[in-house]
Amino acid sequence: MRLPRRALPPPRPRPPLLHLLVVLLSFAVPETVAAPPRTSCIAGMAWPTKCTWLPLPTSGMSHSYTLVSKYHKIWKETKEDVSANDVSRQETISGVIGLKGSMKYFDADFFNNSKLREMEDGAIEFNVPAFRDNRKLVALENGGLHNPSALVFKSSWNGESKISKRKSLDYPITSSVHRPSKDEDIAFMSIMELGELIRTKQVTSRELTDVFLRRLKRYSPVIKSVITVTDDLAYKQAKEADDLLEQGKYIGPLHGIPYGLKDIIAVPEYKTTWGSKTFENQVLDIEAYVYKRLKSTGAVLVAKLVTGSLAYDDIWFGGRTRNPWNIEEFSTGSSAGPAASTSAGMVPFAIGSETAGSITYPAARCGVTALRPTFGTVARTGVMSISESLDKLGPFCRSAIDCAVVLDAIRGKDAGDPSSREVDIEDPFHVDITQLTVGYLDSAEMEVVNVLSAKGVKLVPFKLNYTVESVQSILNITMDVDMLAHFDNWQREGLDDVYEAQDQWPVELRRARLIPAVDYLQAQRARGKLIREVKESFTVDAFIGNATDWEHVCLGNLVGMPVAVVPTGFKSIEDPPKSGTRRRTTVTTGIYAPPDHDHIALALAMAYQSVTNHHKQRPPIDDLGSDNDV
Repeated sequence: MRLPRRALPPPRPRPPLLHLLVVLLSFAVPETVAAPPRTSCIAGMAWPTKCTWLPLPTSGMSHSYTLVSKYHKIWKETKEDVSANDVSRQETISGVIGLKGSMKYFDADFFNNSKLREMEDGAIEFNVPAFRDNRKLVALENGGLHNPSALVFKSSWNGESKISKRKSLDYPITSSVHRPSKDEDIAFMSIMELGELIRTKQVTSRELTDVFLRRLKRYSPVIKSVITVTDDLAYKQAKEADDLLEQGKYIGPLHGIPYGLKDIIAVPEYKTTWGSKTFENQVLDIEAYVYKRLKSTGAVLVAKLVTGSLAYDDIWFGGRTRNPWNIEEFSTGSSAGPAASTSAGMVPFAIGSETAGSITYPAARCGVTALRPTFGTVARTGVMSISESLDKLGPFCRSAIDCAVVLDAIRGKDAGDPSSREVDIEDPFHVDITQLTVGYLDSAEMEVVNVLSAKGVKLVPFKLNYTVESVQSILNITMDVDMLAHFDNWQREGLDDVYEAQDQWPVELRRARLIPAVDYLQAQRARGKLIREVKESFTVDAFIGNATDWEHVCLGNLVGMPVAVVPTGFKSIEDPPKSGTRRRTTVTTGIYAPPDHDHIALALAMAYQSVTNHHKQRPPIDDLGSDNDV
C-alpha cells in the first residue's frame, strides 16, 4: 500500500531548485519493521507497516544534501534487508494470487490461500514432472496413431458376444445388367451393377479404373475433393483383379471396383496429409486396417480424397470442397471428399469417418446414401484419431444396398484398435420389415414414413426421452480433450498458428487446455447416464428423423448408435438466377437404430429406395443452366 504523506511545516526561503529537490526526496524511514502480512503486495513489493516521519534539516544547502544522503542510505539499506529476507515469500504470494485468479476458469475458486500454496507446491513437485514423463512416452508423435488409451468405450447394449465364425451377407442377385455405351452412365452405376459387369466380363477393372481416373482429374479442380490420385497403385490393383478373373477366380461384389479413401487413412508409399499444410508431405509406413480389408476384396484404390484439415469441416490446405448439387456452396463436414466425389460420379463408393457429423452432414448436403455404423464395428488402425471413443469409419455410396456390401467388407476387429469388435451383424437382406415397429420424430420426412407404412412397417409417433441437458457440451468436452491429447505436440510447437481455419481447432484446443481431468471424467459419467436413459427410452426397433439435427448428431455419436442417411428429394436453391438453374438443395432423412442393429437401419433404407429413385439422380456438374456464372 502507499504510505500517506504528512504535512511539513513551511520551509524557510531557499533557492527554488534546492526547494524542489528537498520536496522530491522527502520520504518515510522505518522506525521498526514488522513482517508484512502475506497479502500485502503492490506490484511485487512488500512494504514495511510501521513508519515514523523524520524532519528534514532546514538550514544550509550543504547540510541539507548531507542529511538527505544519510537518510537515503538508511532507507536503501533497510529496503535491501527486507527484499533479501522476503524474496521467497513474495514469490509465493505472487504465485498464490495468480493461482487463485486462475481457479475461476476451472470453476474451482473455493480454496483458501493455505490450500492454494499446498496445491502449487504439489503441482510443481509431482504433477508437472509426471506430465512431462508421459508426454515423452506417448505424445511426441501427432495423430494418435499409436499408444491407444486404456480407457475403452464399448457401445453394445447387450455385452460383447463371441463369434465363432464370421458370416458373410447373402447379397441379392443382380441380373440383366448391360454395359452402357457412355462412360457417364457407367460412372453412376451402383456397386452391384458394376460388379455384375465385371463378373460377366462386359467390362474389365482396368476399363473401370480408366473411367473413374478421368473423372477424378476432370472434376477435382472445380469441386476440390481430391488430394492424391493413385494412378500407379490403381492400375496395379486393377491388373491383379483382371488376372484373377481370367483364372476363374471371382472374389465378390467389390472385385475390381474402384473407390476412394478419406485422407486420414494411411496407405504405404502415398501421402497421408490429414488435409493439413503442416502434414502435406507426410508419408506413413502404415497399412490401415480398412485399406487391408478392401484390398482383400479385390477393390481398386483410385484416390485419397479430401479431409478437412485435421478432420474438421471442409477447409483443407488446397481450398474448400464444393457440393456437386450446388457448386456455389460447400460440402460441409470433414468427409467432404468422399461425399462430394461419390455424388459427382468420380468414384462408385468411398470411405469416410465421423466423430461428430462428418458422415451425416456431407452425405446430406451432397445427396448421397451413407452409413455411420455402430461404434467399434470397423477397426480404425492406421487412421488419424480425434477421439478414441467417438471416431467411426463408414461408407458413402449410391444406395443402401451398396452400403451394406461395403460394411460387410470393412467390418472387423484389429489388435491396433482396442475399441473394435467382431459385431455379429444380422443380414439386412433377410429382415422382415413387416415385423418392425418404427418411430418417427417431428423432424421426419413424411414421404419416408408413408412409403414404409405402405410396405407394411408399423409406424408410430416417437420421441427419445432423457433428462441429460448437456448432450452437446459432453460431446465437445470429450472430442476436444481427446483431440488435444493426440495433437499435444502440434500445439506446443505453435503449429496451430498456420492452421487453415483459425476459428476451428486452434480456438477449441486452446480452450481444451482449461478442462480439468476431473471434469472430463464427470462428462463421461454424464455420458453413461445419457446412454442408460436412451436405452430405456428406445422402445422401437428404429426411428426416423432429421439426419443433421445437431442434438441428435451429438447424442448418436455419444451413444454409438448407427444411422443411415437417405436422399429423399430436392428443393429449389435460395435466390436462384432469374432464368432458372438445375442446381438443387438436397433433402435427406436419417434412419436411426440401436447399437449393433445396423441391419435394421439398412433394411428400412433399402425398402424405401426400392420404390423411389431420389438416390439415382445425378448432380448438374456439366450443365448448370443458363445465367449460372458460378
